[in-house]
Amino acid sequence: MSTLFTPLTVRGIEMRNRLWVSPMCQYSAVDGIPNDWHHVHLAQFAAGGAGLVIAEATAVSPEARISPDDVGLWNNAQVEAWTPIVAAIRARGAVPGVQLGHAGRKASTTSPLTGGRGSVPTEDGGWETVAPSAIAYPGFAEPRELDAAGIEKVVTDFADAARRAVAAGFEVLEVHAAHGYLLHQFLSPLSNHRDDEYGGSFDGRVRLLERVTAAVRTAAPDAAVFVRFSGTDAADGGWDIDDTVRAAERVAASGADLIDVSSGGLVPHQIIQPGPGYQVPLAEKVRRETGLLVAAVGMIDDAPLAESVVAEGRADAVLSAREWLRDPHYALRAAVELGAELPAPAQYLRAY
Repeated sequence: MSTLFTPLTVRGIEMRNRLWVSPMCQYSAVDGIPNDWHHVHLAQFAAGGAGLVIAEATAVSPEARISPDDVGLWNNAQVEAWTPIVAAIRARGAVPGVQLGHAGRKASTTSPLTGGRGSVPTEDGGWETVAPSAIAYPGFAEPRELDAAGIEKVVTDFADAARRAVAAGFEVLEVHAAHGYLLHQFLSPLSNHRDDEYGGSFDGRVRLLERVTAAVRTAAPDAAVFVRFSGTDAADGGWDIDDTVRAAERVAASGADLIDVSSGGLVPHQIIQPGPGYQVPLAEKVRRETGLLVAAVGMIDDAPLAESVVAEGRADAVLSAREWLRDPHYALRAAVELGAELPAPAQYLRAY
């Protein structure tokens, strides 16, 4: 029997299997509003057998966007646009989730679909970015250091976006604290040079993430709340896996139900050697040392590898991204390879 294709229940929400779709930015929205592209893109993964489909990094405010082409959840028009997309995911058997994020000093950047790189000037539709400290990501504009009022706005924006996400029908809300975006910037001493209550010590640097997690939990009491960490900055003097273990326990106490462990993204001089399952050891350490539910990610691109990760207890679920782009029916293929019950729509059964 395949462990990968056994259900997993998180806060009363049952995912039919443990092979999930990781958030993938599409850079295809106008004014933060998802469209037909997002509808087809996300619904196909549900038809392809995924247990959970997490929509891309979704900005909690206009200034939180990575690029001007990002989706958002800062107004009701966006809720209305997300609602049929969420319903389409659920109707095809998957649980709909969304990743709530704020890009911080990596906001207002050129969409990679344009072939450009760097910050978008204000005259071209860009905006002033914010961060824990006025330290630019190399090649990007210098951000403004958040003051106390700015920090309060971030917490409020995450809570408001969580309420809108629930109104749209999302059942899983993931707080994005990885890949060099704002909450990760607060966590790492490489980007957080503050000397107030949100900087300095580990307790100070993790404080904003604790507050955001608690605010999302309060705003969405029945949703499953995930937190995505970069398990390590992979750079000297940066955030590391031991920090992640400690922080995972903190956010669990603040209301998080599952920890999603990735890595990197904070600084360009990181040293990471990608390969099949290369981030799984980070997830495994968090799971082993905390006992929390944990998801692993990172080139988990074939069925035997995905099966081994969960069957060996290294993680409770696996998230993939590019493999779903290559094959939107990744879970159907994996089920056949593993001899598991097929999570296929009736319309597709003739192919099996």
